[in-house]
Amino acid sequence: MQIDLHPDVDRALAVGRPVVALESTLIAHGLPRPDNLHVAGTIEQRVRDAGAQPATIAVLDGRARIGLDDEQRQHIARTDVAKLSARDLPVAAARGSDGATTVAATAHLAHLTGIAVFATGGLGGVHRDARYSWDVSADLAALARTPIVVVCAGVKSILDVPATLEHLETLGVPVVGYRSARFAGFYRSDAGLDVPWRVDDIDEIAAIHRAQAELGASAGIVVSNPVPVDEQLDGTLHDRALASGLEAADAAGVAGAALTPFLLDHFHRVTGGASLTVNIALVLRNAALGAVIAAALAR
Repeated sequence: MQIDLHPDVDRALAVGRPVVALESTLIAHGLPRPDNLHVAGTIEQRVRDAGAQPATIAVLDGRARIGLDDEQRQHIARTDVAKLSARDLPVAAARGSDGATTVAATAHLAHLTGIAVFATGGLGGVHRDARYSWDVSADLAALARTPIVVVCAGVKSILDVPATLEHLETLGVPVVGYRSARFAGFYRSDAGLDVPWRVDDIDEIAAIHRAQAELGASAGIVVSNPVPVDEQLDGTLHDRALASGLEAADAAGVAGAALTPFLLDHFHRVTGGASLTVNIALVLRNAALGAVIAAALAR
């Protein structure tokens, strides 16, 4: 696959300036239109305001684009493009297809271009019925083989969070909580589980990443960045939306890659937009934190 760097990203990498990778699936499949285009620009600006160069990643005409211009960003936001995981990249390249990259694909392409930090909303993980369906997100396997720092608000709360953490442990992926001993719960501040390690200092996160490289480890690092308690989604509303969403998905036969966007859209409608407000806020917080971590690594 041909990889094209946006001139601003290319210059930043050439001189050692901090760069933060951003996924495009959030734009194409995670946020409703027309808000998605505005939010995409706001996320990039939040990275710039925190001192780093944003690099939103997508596939256009079968070529990986590391950093998008205005026209490309609009195309991803306004067009029904494919959702591309890491396994889909060769097919998209061969066919000259367009697509929005998931966490797995974004992390892979970012690492290929020398970007060390990736900020997203919530990771994919083990689905609630995985004991029957074997549905486990490719995000987890990608993190096991991609040495990149991933800043997130935990895993999406529609998933089996305990099983996801167990799977990350099995894969050898370090999970640290930024200024919190509890694992972030995406829409909720606390997923109800402890993180293996709490880290309060940005430079320590950078040091952990460097130590990973020195040890020859192939895995990335998950930085759990919980949404503040006063910004989280109401617990009762969250649980009611989740229960009704799972019931609706089952009735409609929605599964696999289609399940997450279905449930996120259900949350948005059932909560009257409250879940979307939390989702946008946590992505912006993660983007800013990713920029600060990238700056520490650049030092």
